[in-house]
Amino acid sequence: MDISQDFQAPFFAMSRLLSFPWTFVEKDLESNKSSELISDILKQTCLHSLCRKFPPSAKYRKLFLSQLIKRQEAAGCDPLDELYDALAEVVGAEDTSECYKSYLLPGGDSVSLRESVALISDGTTGLVTWEAALFLTEWALEHRQAFSGRTVLELGSGVGLTGITICRTCSPKRFVFSDCHPRVLQTLEDNVRLNAVTQREPPPVTVQELDWSTATEEQVARIEADTVIAADVVYDPEVAESLVKLLNTILSCSSPDIYICSTVRNPETYSGFKTQLQKAGISHRVMTGAVSHVFPYSRGSAIEMIQLYRGL
Repeated sequence: MDISQDFQAPFFAMSRLLSFPWTFVEKDLESNKSSELISDILKQTCLHSLCRKFPPSAKYRKLFLSQLIKRQEAAGCDPLDELYDALAEVVGAEDTSECYKSYLLPGGDSVSLRESVALISDGTTGLVTWEAALFLTEWALEHRQAFSGRTVLELGSGVGLTGITICRTCSPKRFVFSDCHPRVLQTLEDNVRLNAVTQREPPPVTVQELDWSTATEEQVARIEADTVIAADVVYDPEVAESLVKLLNTILSCSSPDIYICSTVRNPETYSGFKTQLQKAGISHRVMTGAVSHVFPYSRGSAIEMIQLYRGL
């Protein structure tokens, strides 16, 4: 039974449990009265080699396995020893501040990242993957020509999903990850190594500290970026101000393609960012068109992607 399309992505991307196709599971169990489906799900989730090597949080696995057991018992199926063994394994596991999250890419490849369990940790939001980064990654997978053969600079790389995926799939000439928070930079470097990106030739990959408020024109010019990307970096007026300052510096050095992807949580903050861009002489156009849904995540919030250029 091939259930990879139904079950792998929701588990590996660590989406909310509500995104899992429980209705399908319940109907199959009710009609067949067999634990075969549960066994298949286990093999492609908790018992999968990727999950064994890069285990998701113990809390998530407990909830997931408990939901499987609940539905198996409700359907009156015979008990499945491997299901209870898997639960027993995680019941004794300690909750930690970090866990692994794995994201399946088209074609069967995957990116596994060490991320924070908490949304905010060590005073930063940069230790988790946010929705705009997932959207930008999906966009990159459909627009590989925007990165192929080019030097790419990513601002606010966070834990590295978008950049690592681009290195894996889009054949850039060179890729520069950047951030400024010490712990984020360390986690980013670890994730780049974890995914063996530095061992792949090409592209040459570097991880750099880049403080938006103090970056110099000389520092930016040395990167020689052809394409600049950023995701979920417009969340605070002061941060947005520093970002516009850096973008102005970048456009003073050269004319790269610049793409900014944002989840519009606060329309006032996002509008203020666009106003600051205009005052700095930077124009933008909204990138329209849907992208293929590669990752399971909440798409209820407005996500907008814009391309920037020096206004005439």
